[in-house]
Amino acid sequence: MTKKVSKRLGELQKKVESRPYTPLEALELLKETATAKFPESAEAHIRLGIDPKYSDQQLRTTVTLPKGTGQTIRVAVIARGEKVNEASTSGADIVGSEELIDQIQKGMMDFDLLIATPDMMPQVAKLGKMLGPRGLMPSPKGGTVTFDIAQAISEFKAGKLEFRADRTGIVHVMFGKTAFSAEDLLTNLKALQDTIDRNRPSGAKGRYWRTMFVSSTMGPSIEVDITALRDLKFDAA
Repeated sequence: MTKKVSKRLGELQKKVESRPYTPLEALELLKETATAKFPESAEAHIRLGIDPKYSDQQLRTTVTLPKGTGQTIRVAVIARGEKVNEASTSGADIVGSEELIDQIQKGMMDFDLLIATPDMMPQVAKLGKMLGPRGLMPSPKGGTVTFDIAQAISEFKAGKLEFRADRTGIVHVMFGKTAFSAEDLLTNLKALQDTIDRNRPSGAKGRYWRTMFVSSTMGPSIEVDITALRDLKFDAA
């Protein structure tokens, strides 16, 4: 059964040619095709030459977007003792210990990111079935299991994102808002590409990068020339 495309999306798809675009050209077209009646996100969808069912071909890491995410994220922290006060004074939106774990178990999910101190992880582990499917389970690789609460909160509020390859080896990441300039989106996309290259899994064999598409939340997919993106050199600001 073919999926029905709305008239709006159908018209936008006509603007996109079936070819890889240079990175800046792709992002200018992404902005042009972002016509929804709400502030859309800019998304990247990247197919990598990995098979995540093998432990040495998994990709899970964080990227710090130089131009920020354009989003205000609500950070919850599970800690105990003086780390609770540190979290509160560092800008966490929700802070607690065992009582916060209980609230989450009862369905309270008023946060976008959950940070936990290592000593609380044995108790946080029982939230796995609730947090895992939502991508909210704290992990050391994701930078969300740490005793350095203040730094973690500061980084994630400023534009740090956790991402991972899904079971088919595709990475889906939001890298800004369509209201950003094409140049700022390019800066963020380049940071994402650099991070994926730096964190290439040890078991990845053959061609690592397969395809990259960008789109706005409700817009058509636009293929990006990966080689051109990887060849871009930015001056360190």
